[in-house]
Amino acid sequence: MAGYVVVGTQWGDEGKGKVVDLLGTNVNMVVRFQGGNNAGHTVVVGNEKTILHLLPSGILNRDALCVIGPGVVVNPFVLFQEIETLEAKGLKCDHVRISDRAHLLMPYHVYLDELQEAKAGKNKIGTTKNGIGPCYADKYTRTGIRMCDLRDWDVFCEKLETALAFKNEEIVKIYGGKPFDYEEMKEKFKAVRERIVPMIIDATDKINKALDAGKVVLFEGAQANMLDINYGTYPYVTSSSPTVAGVCEGTGVAYSKLDRTIGVVKAYSTRVGEGPFVTELLNETGESLREKGGEYGATTGRPRRCGWLDLVVVKQAVTINGLTDLALTKTDVLTGYEKLPVCVAYEIDGKTYETIPASLKDYAKAKPVYKVFDGWTEDISGIRNFEDLPENAQKYIRFIEEYTGTDLCLVSVSPERDANIILKELI
Repeated sequence: MAGYVVVGTQWGDEGKGKVVDLLGTNVNMVVRFQGGNNAGHTVVVGNEKTILHLLPSGILNRDALCVIGPGVVVNPFVLFQEIETLEAKGLKCDHVRISDRAHLLMPYHVYLDELQEAKAGKNKIGTTKNGIGPCYADKYTRTGIRMCDLRDWDVFCEKLETALAFKNEEIVKIYGGKPFDYEEMKEKFKAVRERIVPMIIDATDKINKALDAGKVVLFEGAQANMLDINYGTYPYVTSSSPTVAGVCEGTGVAYSKLDRTIGVVKAYSTRVGEGPFVTELLNETGESLREKGGEYGATTGRPRRCGWLDLVVVKQAVTINGLTDLALTKTDVLTGYEKLPVCVAYEIDGKTYETIPASLKDYAKAKPVYKVFDGWTEDISGIRNFEDLPENAQKYIRFIEEYTGTDLCLVSVSPERDANIILKELI
């Protein structure tokens, strides 16, 4: 068997889509294991940029079955909109399957997300307002509606009627919003039911049988380690686990079947939304990184907060996920900076730490302890051999390996699919 996992090591937006797309050209199956359409993975092939939200980034490989796993929350209307966008570009999407255990993200989840963020005011989480949190909340309070329920229309209608009665009461009495009409919502789902039911499968059985048969399966997460519900900067996190452990929980695959776990690291740090960010640059350098790196959310269009590379964050991801490899992205964006500080520890109340505190109050007080590297001015976007990189770029990259104790398998030097320095055989 050959199970490969790709996860983010920072706050998301590391370039997982590119890495998954690159690996996905050589696999039999690509599986999305958690999250929803709050993700935004950008894949660039030639001059064509494709932004994916729900669909696995391996969708461009016609020979790979693309599976949306049990741990994903699925907005079917967004899913079909995404499929139609790709099909308009001449891309086929008939190799997409959805787990029968995946939860349906309903219109009332989206509306409640908007209402809750508005009511929270200055204490808002900074969600994408796509309903992800409210959907997962229903999952864990055991009031959610799953894909398998769509197969039996009477079951779906009964569950929808029950759920909507509770949701409308919450919407009106707590948030002062407008209630949903049951008949209208039922008809919306009836219109997509015939299209979606043939896509529904027992994904856990399908994935495990593929692994047992020696097929190459690639597991793709959304968001990243610092947004994990358990280990991220809680409560400014996502509602699921985008870690390697999330693969097991979100697909029903045992850890023993995962052979290689690859963590994607952006060569600097970015974050979207609220929450502490120790190396954030609230100056011209931060603005420069944003513009050079095109740091605007693929899902929301929001400008990302930018800062220097925080290796304390990356090291935590290595530890929690048991990463076998790291893939470094956007290295070319750092070209032209005279000095490149890298955070190697935090100073909190006069003490030095190399771990991330659970308390947000403590984390907000953290000051970065930097190791400063000399930068480079040479254009590296056309380089394909590590030895051809400027000496200072080589030193920067090798220090990441040294600090994290993890080998790099890839260094991306430009957005294009083939613009990479391959350090270790990928598949």
